[in-house]
Amino acid sequence: MASNTSDFISFSFYNTYVAKYDDTGTRVSGNLVDSEPNPYLKTTEWNWPIDPLGFRITLNRLYDKYQVPLFVAENGLGANDKLEESGYVHDTYRIEFLREHVAAMKEAVKDGVEIFGYTVWTAIDLVSCGTVQINRIFIIRLAAY
Repeated sequence: MASNTSDFISFSFYNTYVAKYDDTGTRVSGNLVDSEPNPYLKTTEWNWPIDPLGFRITLNRLYDKYQVPLFVAENGLGANDKLEESGYVHDTYRIEFLREHVAAMKEAVKDGVEIFGYTVWTAIDLVSCGTVQINRIFIIRLAAY
């Protein structure tokens, strides 16, 4: 591996974390890892910070460091989705999350980051499958801007 290069980098992005020195062991526990609360960010009902700017920064840092195209393998949020009588989940919170993160990706592309794909973490993935009663999948190809 050391003698070869990668054609692209694929990664998952859900949120950012805040860290500080704390010798008391007191931490804020989200669904994934313990973190300090970020007073500047909204959180999901699972206590995950929503940080589209952090997503843009991550895209820029990865691209600046490795200078290869990026593929976002997973991005999304978990929620206790409710199936309405209409047979639909009215998940405006998820739509807004995705709108903000896709907009951040678009800004990263304007910054010069090469992104050739994006897939959304969906209700058919492992954690969400326990909290939603319908299956759906979204795959968004990010076009060049």
